[in-house]
Amino acid sequence: MERELKEIGYQSRRYRKLETLMNRVNERSLKQAHQKQQQRKARGIDGVDKQKYEENLDRNVTDLIMRMKKFSYKPQAVRRTYIPKGNGKTRPLGIPSYEDRLVQSAMAEVLSEVYEERFYDTSYGFRPGRDAHMAVREINHNVITKKVGYVLEADIKGFFDNVNHDWLMKFLENDIADKNFLRYIKRFLIAGVMEGTERKESEQGTPQGGQISPVLANVYLHYVLDWWYEEELRKRCKGEIYYVRYADDYVMLFQYEREAKEVLTAMRRRLKNFGLELAEEKTRILPIGRFKGTKEDFDFLGFTFFNTKTRGGKYRIGVRTSNKKMKMKRQAVKAWLRTRLTKPVAETMQLIQRVLQGHFNYYGVSGNYKAIQKYWKYVKDTTYRMLNRRHQKRSMKYDVFERIWKYYVKEPHLTKDIWNWKAKLV
Repeated sequence: MERELKEIGYQSRRYRKLETLMNRVNERSLKQAHQKQQQRKARGIDGVDKQKYEENLDRNVTDLIMRMKKFSYKPQAVRRTYIPKGNGKTRPLGIPSYEDRLVQSAMAEVLSEVYEERFYDTSYGFRPGRDAHMAVREINHNVITKKVGYVLEADIKGFFDNVNHDWLMKFLENDIADKNFLRYIKRFLIAGVMEGTERKESEQGTPQGGQISPVLANVYLHYVLDWWYEEELRKRCKGEIYYVRYADDYVMLFQYEREAKEVLTAMRRRLKNFGLELAEEKTRILPIGRFKGTKEDFDFLGFTFFNTKTRGGKYRIGVRTSNKKMKMKRQAVKAWLRTRLTKPVAETMQLIQRVLQGHFNYYGVSGNYKAIQKYWKYVKDTTYRMLNRRHQKRSMKYDVFERIWKYYVKEPHLTKDIWNWKAKLV
């Protein structure tokens, strides 16, 4: 299967449009998609999980292939659920049925191979070999080494809910000539949403949660923003301009404030043409960089970027955990620790170590040691208070807790070097 996918990439480099993609969604690719599914993944409206589907795997996959060939296969509506964002709001999540998940997964791999040869280097989200830290490093590098004086911090209002199906299909048709492959993508887009017992039509948008949604979102924004930046803005602007996008989050860096304002005005018009709009309360232009000694800062991907200096007095762009994310992380761990009051201490400590390591893996970037240490200490102090509640007759002595903590939990440490392009921390 890996060889077949590489062949798609090779064809994408050679030809403007690709044909015969649907045959890549076959028995082998569907079974591989099945093996990759998580065992405890939430179920769709069909109520089927990995274990149940595996009981008759060969028969199920064979039947699915037959229905797809006859075009009698129709994706079921996704089950809508909501997950807390940490700021009091919720994010809608669409959970596909198990069978639809397999087909989406196989088709998403095909799409990824088609577009990896066509996407620009300015996008980092949901792409193989790329991650959020690379986007952070790119911003850090551009602000420090290039003629950057202003940043345009932009946010698209409800992007995943407002993707225009007609435009998305036009974008796909520009690169793909396989009508059957496109036909099934369209079916997924219009499959509908189940809110409790009520089925709602999906005339626009691509639900977050589906395996195919991230790559479709990248295709949409590739044409709406990435292409626009590469083919128009870079040629139009007289000063230096840089652009970094991760999924639907992006920033633009400018040499001149005037051009930043002009691009923002043009951006509003362009997004409107494709059924999108900016969240104005989250969109702004502010001075940043070694030419602008201000105290302004901006957030991107959970980090705050700000002007600062090295110990030697040289300019540096600082990167720390954003206050918003820190508050959300604290609230989440405090709520979770309340659920551990009657659980074994050893098990709780092991889980705390995993939580903290996950935090360090993401936020442990160069220059952010104080912030991750602060979070580590908050978790430690909150855990101590929680354990004291367990001891109703007498409090746990701190030296006893200290020994337990040190045995299970590692000290805070950096994991990502965003200053040196070649160096890696472990």
